[in-house]
Amino acid sequence: MTILIAYDGSDDAKAAIAFAGKIMPGESAVVLTVWERVAMTSARASVGLMMTIDQLGEEDKAIEEAMKELAQNGANLANQAGLDATPRCDVDSLAVWSTIVDVANEIDAKLIVTGTRGLGGVRSLLLGSTSDRVLHHAHRPVMVVPAPEKNT
Repeated sequence: MTILIAYDGSDDAKAAIAFAGKIMPGESAVVLTVWERVAMTSARASVGLMMTIDQLGEEDKAIEEAMKELAQNGANLANQAGLDATPRCDVDSLAVWSTIVDVANEIDAKLIVTGTRGLGGVRSLLLGSTSDRVLHHAHRPVMVVPAPEKNT
């Protein structure tokens, strides 16, 4: 069995990877980055941003490539932390949290690991945090790793 680590490049996601590696060295892990199509982002935006279909396709391709690279960076961090990690990048079907839960079910993850806060910004304030939604909707263990302490 494997663990699923949600990764968006945030400090919280990096802390989650480091903690998972510390307490489960050698475990198999899938580092998942979930991205949203430009059309969905635009539809949800309150500013009514409009683009042509051709532009949306080009934007999505660029975003997908960047997200694949982000997932690979997360897998590299996980391997450095002592896990046997592979990257995975999926487009969200409904919401980021539901894609995380769906992928965990698909790979029969024994554990989902996530940070407390990601890069969701205002949207997460309005819709609830991804980690909270994963915790309440996953039918398997979820480990939510708190944010790293900031030295001030």
